[in-house]
Amino acid sequence: MENDVFITGTSCYFPNAPVFNEYMEDYLGLITGQHSRVKPIILKQNGIKQRYYALTKEQKITHTNAEMAVYSIVKLLEQSSIGDQDVELLSCATSSPDQMLPSHASMVHGLLKKKPLEIFSASGICLSCLQAFKVAYWGILSGEKKNAICSTSELTSATLLSKNYDIEYEKCADLGVQPYMALEKDFLRFMLSDGASAVLLQNSPGTGKALRIEWVEMVSYANELPTCMFMGAEKREDGELKSWKVFSNQERIDRSLFVVKQDVKLLGLKAVPYWAKHIKSCLEMHNVSPDSISYVIPHVSSMFFYDKIINELKNVGVGIDESKWFTNLPKVGNIASAAIFAALDEFWRTHELKSGEKILLLVPESGRFSYGTVLLSVV
Repeated sequence: MENDVFITGTSCYFPNAPVFNEYMEDYLGLITGQHSRVKPIILKQNGIKQRYYALTKEQKITHTNAEMAVYSIVKLLEQSSIGDQDVELLSCATSSPDQMLPSHASMVHGLLKKKPLEIFSASGICLSCLQAFKVAYWGILSGEKKNAICSTSELTSATLLSKNYDIEYEKCADLGVQPYMALEKDFLRFMLSDGASAVLLQNSPGTGKALRIEWVEMVSYANELPTCMFMGAEKREDGELKSWKVFSNQERIDRSLFVVKQDVKLLGLKAVPYWAKHIKSCLEMHNVSPDSISYVIPHVSSMFFYDKIINELKNVGVGIDESKWFTNLPKVGNIASAAIFAALDEFWRTHELKSGEKILLLVPESGRFSYGTVLLSVV
């Protein structure tokens, strides 16, 4: 027998003070001592005004990914009706774990130092948040769990430091050639930032605010589309990836294989049309009229895509009025998997919600084009 599942609490955590656009390279550093030529263009397009880094200006890391996750979880539990010894499942997501092994969830659980409990780690990029969320949702829906925490966190700034790019740029300059995918690497330095968020799921709405989870849908179009965003690999001419495992140690350094990359041209061509296709499919599958949606909270990597997805939905016949949309991207930055629940946390704190209102959460991932949609209703 299926149970109702409710979000009964949200939280987020951001490290240190906000970093405004003009000070970004004070923290990330200058590649080969030069200011980025693409930075002003990228910042104008993405609309981000400030973000957070777990860094000092000396490029020292101030927080681990797992630590930020724990801070958001502790904050969540302090506000909840359950004790930390009552948690039954910890489901974690990140695209930037502190280590390759063991799992990110293991490290978060270790820092929490609470009772033994079931854990789950979702890997990937932005959509890993909903993959972890769905495991938590399923656990309660099935009746196996009474509650679960879904934790999402990102520490990407450490991979964006100039020292990770210098060797490749210097070597290419000596050879008189362009750095490998130079724009695609530099582009993401001014897009990504750090932070954590968490949500508490329960089988009862309790006595406070609560959101009923109506459904969670996800889809991958990797069967149709090539890889767009990647790390630890290079893209071959046929669109598949060449793994870091086949490169020598020196090649991994020279080609900065462990710097995150994105095929900007492919992103511009495919991201929004396939996103709209997925959203339309979800609404039709569940017989949900666009007019019945009270609010839309999308994860967008850039404000460049914000208007585009709103307009594309209108083009495919499932338009939702722009006045219903909410984003906090300009003031918190693009925190990948941690973005959607950080936005939900702020939205919930700043809006007076009425029983029966419906909230649509939208999460795209450009890794190899996968998407997720969640429908919530206010209890």
